[in-house]
Amino acid sequence: MTTTTQHYSDQVMAETNHSHHTHNNSHVDGTALTGAKLTTFSKISPNTPVSLQIEVQDSQGNAIAQFESFQEQVMHLIAVSDDLRVFQHLHPIYKGNGRFDVKAQFPQSGTYTLFSDYKPVGQPEQVSVLKTNVDGTSPSAAHIDWSRTKTFEQTIVDFAPTQATVKAGEEVTLRFNLQDATTRQPVTNLQPYLGEKGHLVILRQSPALSRADYIHAHAVPNTPASQVHFATRFPQAGKYKLWGQFNRNGEIITADYWVDVIP
Repeated sequence: MTTTTQHYSDQVMAETNHSHHTHNNSHVDGTALTGAKLTTFSKISPNTPVSLQIEVQDSQGNAIAQFESFQEQVMHLIAVSDDLRVFQHLHPIYKGNGRFDVKAQFPQSGTYTLFSDYKPVGQPEQVSVLKTNVDGTSPSAAHIDWSRTKTFEQTIVDFAPTQATVKAGEEVTLRFNLQDATTRQPVTNLQPYLGEKGHLVILRQSPALSRADYIHAHAVPNTPASQVHFATRFPQAGKYKLWGQFNRNGEIITADYWVDVIP
């Protein structure tokens, strides 16, 4: 069985129409549209490797062949379960003529949203939103853990926004302080990840994830050695989950937290 999802991407909210296994999302703002099409070639089962193919096209369905690298990759693919329990940051391999291939494995059943982040030559960074389903019964509702200090393998990560109350539309700096779990001392071996001191993806909890729910923040330069800061804004009120990724001596740490944003 082949399943295809198609999405045209620019800077405004998409209108969505659903038809069987094909999802067509399009929107117009007076500029040329760039689109992505996801194809899977079989049913997807939990914890089973699967091949995904993404084709990037213009509004006429013609392949876009040239891309610029950003954050050391040609495409970043953020795959999340719609309950926000599962997060994966993948880097599809460019095969030419607008086509990207990637191997993935989804650990639980349910609907997944894939944010395909790419930059055609001479154009701004684009994000296309793709959907796929994993067979089986979806898990029960996820529990929200509001903890601000967590341990990930051998690293303690303390998360602290600069404001105690985060308001929609206001700039906020999200600070991550990393300590060694054994010594309780600030880490000294952070290395760049994807060309920056860290990587941060934020998603608003929503019944149907869309481009409007997605934030990709960049690390602030010149912070203390054991700290990584990100400056961003939350566009609307709601509960947001964020995943900070850091490279500690070649091991990628993914630290997840929740933020409640008020109007």
